[in-house]
Amino acid sequence: MLDLRFITENTEALKANLDLRGFKDLGLLDELTKIVHKKKELQKEVEALREERNRASKEIGKVKQSGGDIALASAAVKEIGDKIKGLESDLEVQESLLNEINLGLPNILDSEVPKGKNETENKVLYEVGEIRNYAFEPKAHYELGENLKWINFEKGVKLAGARAYTYFGFGAKLERALANFMLETHTLEHGYTEVWVPVLVSDECMLTTGQYPKFKEEYYRLEKDDLNLIPTAEVPLTNLYRDEIIPEDQLPISVTAHTSCFRREAGSYGKDTRGLVRVHQFQKVELVKFVKPEESEEEHKKMLSHAENILKKLGLRYRVVLLCSGDISAASSKTYDLEVWMPGLNRWMEISSVSNFKDFQARRGKIRYKSKDGKNQLIHTLNGSGLAIGRTMAAVLETYQKENGSIDFPDCLKKYL
Repeated sequence: MLDLRFITENTEALKANLDLRGFKDLGLLDELTKIVHKKKELQKEVEALREERNRASKEIGKVKQSGGDIALASAAVKEIGDKIKGLESDLEVQESLLNEINLGLPNILDSEVPKGKNETENKVLYEVGEIRNYAFEPKAHYELGENLKWINFEKGVKLAGARAYTYFGFGAKLERALANFMLETHTLEHGYTEVWVPVLVSDECMLTTGQYPKFKEEYYRLEKDDLNLIPTAEVPLTNLYRDEIIPEDQLPISVTAHTSCFRREAGSYGKDTRGLVRVHQFQKVELVKFVKPEESEEEHKKMLSHAENILKKLGLRYRVVLLCSGDISAASSKTYDLEVWMPGLNRWMEISSVSNFKDFQARRGKIRYKSKDGKNQLIHTLNGSGLAIGRTMAAVLETYQKENGSIDFPDCLKKYL
């Protein structure tokens, strides 16, 4: 959700910004501006009528005290009241139309976001890690996992259909080990507080973080209960402070959670149908920060370094990519992707997105902080994967495989195994 004053005062500049995203309905900004002006006119009329009613009511009081007839004056006051009710009803309609449009608008792109139509035009900033040379043809993680009897895709499909999987024995233990390793790193080294959160959340939660209303069909919803399976722990973590005012001295707030995540993977038909790369349910450790606006850029880079630290400890080769205007999510103002090299798949794979939403989510969720001078201001929210566990497991298996199909795990995981 965007600031209405900014929209009305910078309409053409905003159109140019949203056009970089490929946003097609730019005419909605003109419509929204008209609604804002219409609302102001209606509000002026309502205020004027209220003043008129107050004056008339005072006169009625004087006439009544003097014993005069107040029938006609009372009827006039009632007529004014009816007009006010009609205008207030019109105001509610205009407010509903305004919210419907504004909730469908994407966030304003940061000035550093490169122009581009799709992922092929993202900007690679740097690469980290050694290129490993194998004396054999590296296998894909799904082949390694199946051969070791750690991953069983057939039983996953039996239980839940396509894009499902199961872990057995050491595979299940490895997933748990990765989660514990990530959580301990983020809490003990990076200063995050671990939080346990529900994986079923209300529609209001999904609206705050930007999944609803525009992308409602992409997520799993329990219609009977008006609840939603979370696509990421970003949703419940961000909503921890919805409709709250946080004292300035508590900022920044950094929280992390390990949850299951659920996604329909709409539009991904035929993509990554094998393995752990694109599935309907997966585990992830999520990072969320609540920060003052003037600190959000610095905190964004810190969060990126926290996700990178996990990859460095695991000894995985990765690169940092700045997403272009045509590939960034609708809610984000600026996003870095971390992509890990997959020797078996012979390609880069996204393993984390680290995003700065600025005040986009805070405005939708009314998340504010009270500054030292007593003013309530919108906060900035950040989130990042720290990391997606299934994809991390896949990268570890492929990177540390040996010619005989066994895995030589990095030292940082051994105490958890």
